[in-house]
Amino acid sequence: MKYAILGDIHSNLEGLQAVLKDAEEQEVTHFACLGDLVGYNANPVECLEIVRSLNCPIVRGNHDHYCGYNNDLSTFQPMAADVVDWTREQLSSEQREFLRSLKFVATEASFTMVHSTLDTPENWVYVFDPLEAEAHFNYQTTSICFFGHTHMPLAFEKTNKIRSGLYNRIKITVGKKYFINVGSVGQPRDGDPRSAYVIYDITNHEVTLRRIEYDLSITQKKILDAGLPNGVAARLAVGR
Repeated sequence: MKYAILGDIHSNLEGLQAVLKDAEEQEVTHFACLGDLVGYNANPVECLEIVRSLNCPIVRGNHDHYCGYNNDLSTFQPMAADVVDWTREQLSSEQREFLRSLKFVATEASFTMVHSTLDTPENWVYVFDPLEAEAHFNYQTTSICFFGHTHMPLAFEKTNKIRSGLYNRIKITVGKKYFINVGSVGQPRDGDPRSAYVIYDITNHEVTLRRIEYDLSITQKKILDAGLPNGVAARLAVGR
């Protein structure tokens, strides 16, 4: 059994299509999504409906939350807030209701899913180091929890202490807990512009990070044609 774990798609249709094609070639059998289907890029409707068609578990991301509700955006970074306003206008009332219906946390097979952290999932905490991961681990009951939000593929491993670092492949060991960020399909921020996602091979107890190229110039053109901020398009090329 192989799961493709997708995170932070952010309305990037070209990135999503490339990842799904790769997942098929890797003989993935199941999917799961860690939220932020929408935001930043120019194809929120298409990406939302593609993920819905996968009939997979999905948890709510902060952009899903703010695009689903009419919450004040004063705490949002201005560029992101502009796109949230635009995205709200693109989505139907039914699609926005779907985003509001998503849970903050889900358990699938033998792993847990959350967009940010299990201790306060509704607060959208960013986790970059072991100290920030420590509170989360107090709430993790499964061996593995996959998360997103930072767009950075980092893994945290807990035994007597917490270790962290970049990864390409992780062999899951009995007795340890893992808090694994799967990177971003739609807007990587680790300096690598290629889409990122993870394959979790449950049978072989292995997690593998996949990096997939796509024609980001098409995505950039759509952003600019939609009148969205230039910076949103520019950052795709540098993976920041």
